[in-house]
Amino acid sequence: MDHKELISKAIEARKTAYAPYSEFTVGAALLCSDGTVYTGCNIENASYGATICAERTAFFKAVSEGAGDFEAIAIVGAPQGKEPDFCPPCGMCRQVMTEFCNPESFRIILSNGKEDRIYTLKEMMPYSFDNLQSSSV
Repeated sequence: MDHKELISKAIEARKTAYAPYSEFTVGAALLCSDGTVYTGCNIENASYGATICAERTAFFKAVSEGAGDFEAIAIVGAPQGKEPDFCPPCGMCRQVMTEFCNPESFRIILSNGKEDRIYTLKEMMPYSFDNLQSSSV
């Protein structure tokens, strides 16, 4: 699957976002090595701490279904009713990606509808916290 198709799936996922508080809707599409795609949207909650981002929704759906070999994620987001803009993942989502992805090869695809930007996880999270680092402390 090319990155344009993945972006299209993220745009579709954004349509189901539940964001009554921020009115900022996000969609994500996570590509597995076997071609399976798991989508997610942000789901807000009045207590804020119970809110989950689109990226983590996609990852948790995938992991709960037994998936584990991830290649890329496309992310689109913007204020409700607006065209997508570049929407990089938050720190918490980047940390989740670090848990499940190869930082050298996993791609994070951002799009504003006119231009696409593709980063590796290592570029987005150069000094990540992982199990190897925590065991040497």
